Amino acid sequence: MKQDPAHISTVIPERMRAVLLRGHGDISQLELRDDVPVPRPGPGEVLIRVSAAGVNNTDIAVRTAWYAGSVQGADTGAGQALWTGSAMAFPRIQGADACGRVVATGPGVAASRIGERVLVEPIFRSQQPDGTWQFDYFGSECDGAFAEFTVAPSVHAHRVDCALGDAELASFPCAYAAA
Repeated sequence: MKQDPAHISTVIPERMRAVLLRGHGDISQLELRDDVPVPRPGPGEVLIRVSAAGVNNTDIAVRTAWYAGSVQGADTGAGQALWTGSAMAFPRIQGADACGRVVATGPGVAASRIGERVLVEPIFRSQQPDGTWQFDYFGSECDGAFAEFTVAPSVHAHRVDCALGDAELASFPCAYAAA
């Protein structure tokens, strides 16, 4: 994908390390890979170099398909339903909690965002053309933070400027959303 050089902060590799969830189940479903394509930001998105990712009960519940039983009409087989009621697509990069730096911007996002230290708000909300709202959970309905790079809607990547470390900050998003 050709990208305007003004919207990239550094050379971005083609491949990255990431933990892929291959299916619902125990930790044997997780696979560390070093050949996963680096995502590219689309319209309204930013590419984030992940510096810290939290692991929380939401990540475990998604991996084990625990949430699927509470979704009305959920499939009880291999394609268990998620927050939206749709089946989870595999492989998936989990990780609802991320702190990192914006390294590239997609069309419609100011290049001035490059270099910002950000937290990713894990519930992505977008209004559809028919006026309804779509909700996607970071690390469930879309790839998340258990990787060297991730993409997120720019409006859900919040700039942070404080003395807390990246690991401390990465513990906030999912817990904050639940609270």
